[in-house]
Amino acid sequence: MIKVNVNGGNLDQKEIDAYVEHGKKKYPDKNITQMDINVDGDYVDIKYTFENIPFERIRRITGYLVGTLDRFNNAKRAEERDRVKHGI
Repeated sequence: MIKVNVNGGNLDQKEIDAYVEHGKKKYPDKNITQMDINVDGDYVDIKYTFENIPFERIRRITGYLVGTLDRFNNAKRAEERDRVKHGI
């Protein structure tokens, strides 16, 4: 369910539903959790808030692209532990 906030004016439910459908068509690959509709006379500004998409960090360690070290043997784990880590 999408939470809709209307600021600066009044919109009827039919118009709000049309803006929600427009957002779903504009961003079909994202889940919209909230819409802030700011009314300024004849103009409308819409701000969308999307659901967070979890991701797994992938690193290049000792020549391999890995997400976790759980599949490394003891030698590879030691190699990762002993490498020089540079700060930002």
